[in-house]
Amino acid sequence: MMQPSIASAYAELHCVSNFSFLKGASHPEELVKQARTLGYQSIAITDECSVAGVVRAHTAAQAENIKLLIGSEFKLEEGTRFVLIAKNRCGYGYICDLISAARRRAPKGTYRLSQKHFTEVENNCIAIWIPGTEVDTEVDTKHLYWLKDRFQSKVWIGVARSMTNN
Repeated sequence: MMQPSIASAYAELHCVSNFSFLKGASHPEELVKQARTLGYQSIAITDECSVAGVVRAHTAAQAENIKLLIGSEFKLEEGTRFVLIAKNRCGYGYICDLISAARRRAPKGTYRLSQKHFTEVENNCIAIWIPGTEVDTEVDTKHLYWLKDRFQSKVWIGVARSMTNN
């Protein structure tokens, strides 16, 4: 049996489009096409507190024959930053409900979300914790344990490689 190549086994799980104002620059369709060019089997579109780009990404994913994972990035008032990726339709509904509630709590164009807004353990999503750039082990540990409590064994630590010339 032939082993898949490293590139084909890779899936980008934290990808923001231009629907994340002042964060992402590319259209969702462009991100999907680039994923196909790089040989990825799947890509997750995870705009900040939004799923606005997933319709365009879905259309492109069908055309490019690539699996689309749907999620969203959140930053809580406590500083916890993480991505939720839906495992199924229930997870997608959970993310959409979370986005709607967070947007209703804040002025237009912003959102408010806190640890206290998570009242139940969610089993239909995967959480990816995004550690801060500052090293504060005590704070980071609190964030990670809170996520583990809410998402149980479905928590991963996100790692990103900065491509700067330092």
